[in-house]
Amino acid sequence: MTEMDFWPAQRAIVTAGASGIGLCIATALHGAGAKVWICDIAEEPLAAAAAALPGLRTMVCDVADPASAARFVETAAADMGGIDIVVNNAGIAGPAAPMEEIEIEAWKRTFDVNVHGQFYIAKAAIPHLKATGKGGSIVCMASVAGKFAFPLRSPYASSKAAVISMARGLSVELGPHQIRVNAIAPGVVAGDRIRRVFTDRAAAKQISYKEMEEIALKAVSLKTMVEPEEIAGLVMFLCAPTGRPITGQVMSICGGLEYTE
Repeated sequence: MTEMDFWPAQRAIVTAGASGIGLCIATALHGAGAKVWICDIAEEPLAAAAAALPGLRTMVCDVADPASAARFVETAAADMGGIDIVVNNAGIAGPAAPMEEIEIEAWKRTFDVNVHGQFYIAKAAIPHLKATGKGGSIVCMASVAGKFAFPLRSPYASSKAAVISMARGLSVELGPHQIRVNAIAPGVVAGDRIRRVFTDRAAAKQISYKEMEEIALKAVSLKTMVEPEEIAGLVMFLCAPTGRPITGQVMSICGGLEYTE
């Protein structure tokens, strides 16, 4: 099957798909001809995405709420007649502070969205992926923060390490069903989120934003940020026939980030 034939037969869901990386992924899937449902917590960005991509279906959903997550998956599956691709993209940055200063509720909220949210979506979607009888693909959005020491961001880094472990275990569980599960580990990604993160970390370190940016990129071999569209390209590669033999992997897309400060 060529990719020209492949994509129109695909039914995909993308969490946090109304902006940033999620929107880039949804746009790539939609542009290739796949049926796509996205969810997000905000109505206005969802409406803007639907207006920009005719045929895209949207739903308000907080993935940290198991009932909301299950409702999104079931609604999308019923509308599309099944699910072939799951992009577990939703996540939050969490607090940037020394561990002893982190509020307990902020720690819990980071895990509720970044880890439990991915679990709720996967749990609801797996029966639909199995029901196709032809395999499928789950992409879990992790981070290089889950692989290296990441000072002042312990809730986020710990949650992303959990995502990596979950993806690896799930790949073995679902392998007999020809369902591939991979984690993507972005590095420093251009966009509003990284600007907020750098602002918070600069304040915690008592340095300027520019100094924080220079510190972050010092560890990157290419000395540049990753563009959201480049992450979408990797998702497309993994979910297409090109990714057929790839599962249980953590695919770093970081410009060569080998350590953190």
